[in-house]
Amino acid sequence: MAPDNPSAEEIERASQLLNAQEKAIALFEEIESTLIRPGITEKTLNAEIYQLGLDRYGIKTHWHKRVIRSGPNTLSPFAENPPDRVIQEDDILVVDLGPVFEAWEADFGRTFVLGNDPHKLKLRDALEPIWDIVKARYRENPDMSGDELYNISCEVAKEWGFDFGADIAGHIVGSFPHERIPRNKIALYITKDNNDSMGLAGSDGFRRHWILEIHLHDRERGFGGFFEKLLTVD
Repeated sequence: MAPDNPSAEEIERASQLLNAQEKAIALFEEIESTLIRPGITEKTLNAEIYQLGLDRYGIKTHWHKRVIRSGPNTLSPFAENPPDRVIQEDDILVVDLGPVFEAWEADFGRTFVLGNDPHKLKLRDALEPIWDIVKARYRENPDMSGDELYNISCEVAKEWGFDFGADIAGHIVGSFPHERIPRNKIALYITKDNNDSMGLAGSDGFRRHWILEIHLHDRERGFGGFFEKLLTVD
């Protein structure tokens, strides 16, 4: 379990992860203000985001593939690669990045709405409040299992009138490359059948830090949204 009195090294690790996330937030603010627009393809926006990250933040490595999806493509699971699509005037758009800052991983995802479609705005505006509710439930029992937190995420999404749109609600994150168990998509994920405590230490003896992901789908109208950030570091 996580130590009650963390060592200086534990504190430094948490600080580095939070610093990486703060840099990711700044990157996303620039993406929103300078790059997101209708009339370009997802592939073009992906390339522009990579170049912005390289030029402005020195990001050469992303620990997972950059995901930029719009409209119906927002319903596709992470592992899939839907056909490239032109971003429309009244669209919804998901950006999910895993930039590495000085050997520390960030994992940050946001949903953007172009135009004033009330259903898309409703979904976008529900993401962070749901994330906050799920985090509060986790904080009540930080030693809960990944299975328990996944079920909580699904329950809260349903209470807000949405489907939970993924088979995971998060995963560990750390120094690059973070801990992995080959061919195991359960033990280090917030997902069904992960019955291990989320408070277990990692294989390196340090506290595991987790990303919480909220995926909401409005299947009736054919789109979804996504919000993620650090769960275990404020």
